[in-house]
Amino acid sequence: MSTQQFDSTAQYIATDALKLAVNAARILEKPLLVKGEPGTGKTLLAEQIAQSLDLKLITWHIKSTTKAQQGLYEYDAVSRLRDSQLGDDRVYDIHNYIKPGKLWEAFSQDQRCVLLIDEIDKADIEFPNDLLHELDKMSFYVYETGETITAKQRPIVIISSNNEKELPDAFLRRCFFHYIEFPDQQTMRQIIDVHFPKISQKLVDDALKIFFKLRDIPNLKKPPSTSELIDWLRLLMADDLPENILQQSGENSIPPLYGALIKNEQDIQLLERLAFLARR
Repeated sequence: MSTQQFDSTAQYIATDALKLAVNAARILEKPLLVKGEPGTGKTLLAEQIAQSLDLKLITWHIKSTTKAQQGLYEYDAVSRLRDSQLGDDRVYDIHNYIKPGKLWEAFSQDQRCVLLIDEIDKADIEFPNDLLHELDKMSFYVYETGETITAKQRPIVIISSNNEKELPDAFLRRCFFHYIEFPDQQTMRQIIDVHFPKISQKLVDDALKIFFKLRDIPNLKKPPSTSELIDWLRLLMADDLPENILQQSGENSIPPLYGALIKNEQDIQLLERLAFLARR
C-alpha cells in the first residue's frame, strides 16, 4: 500500500480529524463510512482523495431502486433470448450478456483506485448487508460464467450516508466511521478562501454573521449548508450588490437572494414572521 497520506487540496479543506479518518481506513483496509449534514462535502471528499493520491475515481450513485447485485454485474437474459430467436451467433458466448457493475470495474483496475458508494442510505435496508462479503473479501462469484472476480488491487472504498436510515450493525462493524462535523467559522473562512481567493473580507464577515444566525434559528426545517453558502456568496458577488447590503438587511429582514440559502416555504414563512416581529 502507498505510504502517501491524504491531505487538503487546492479545492478541499480537510480537518485534522477527517485526514486521520481517511488514513486510518487505508491502514486498516476497511471502507470509510462518512456521515454528516447534506452539503458538508461527503461526495466531494472521495473526489479529492482520488486527486490528492493521484488515483482513478469510480462512483456508484445509489438510488431508492438500486440493488446490490447491480454493483457486481447484471445478466441480460431477455437480450440473449431475443438473439437466440433471431439466430444471432452472439448467443453462444454468455459473456456478451454480462454487464459489469461498479464493483467489478473497481476490482478490475490494474492500479489502485477510489470507489465511492454514494448515499448508501437511499437504498433499502438489506442493501448494505448484501455487500458484506464483497467489500470484506474483495471478490464475488459470477454464477452464469462460473468465474470468481477478485480485486487486482484493493480499492479505497468511501461510503457516504445522509443518515436517512440506520445501517445494519454487521455492516458498520466492517467500516471505519467518521462524522463530518459542520464547519466552525474559522474552517468556513478557509473553505470560502479556497472558492473565492479575492473576495472582500467585509462581505465574508457580514455573510457569515447572517449564515450562522440562520442556522441557529430554532425549528428551521433545513438549515443552510456549506454548499448553499458558497452558492449564495457567488450570487452576491455576481450581482455586484452594494458592499453594505448585508448589514442593511441582516437584522430585521430576510437576506437578499435568500433562495440560495432557504429551500422550503415553511422556513421562508418562519423567517418572515421573525422579521416582522423584529421590526415591531
